[in-house]
Amino acid sequence: MNIQIAPAELAGKLGSENPPHLLDVRETEENAFVALPNSTLIPLGELASRVGEIDGWRDQEVVVYCHHGIRSLNAIAQLKHFGFTKVQNLAGGIDRWTSEVNPELPRY
Repeated sequence: MNIQIAPAELAGKLGSENPPHLLDVRETEENAFVALPNSTLIPLGELASRVGEIDGWRDQEVVVYCHHGIRSLNAIAQLKHFGFTKVQNLAGGIDRWTSEVNPELPRY
């Protein structure tokens, strides 16, 4: 499994019968401004202490995202340390998503 997933590929998977879980590791204020539907917010700084909240995802497909894709790469390293096996980074983060998939969403 490639560590990066392009926004268009993720959009296709989200429309499938078994979509991946979405983990937003941005801050609360960023999430309030714009977020992907059905995503779970756990800011990167809280991930280690809150990983139990998503423990059921450990062997399921998870796509992690942030603003540009840097914090989410850090989150993926943490998740792998905690035993998550199917994690991917949304390449370019929500910023690229709003450019390529849904330009009607607000950008910051």
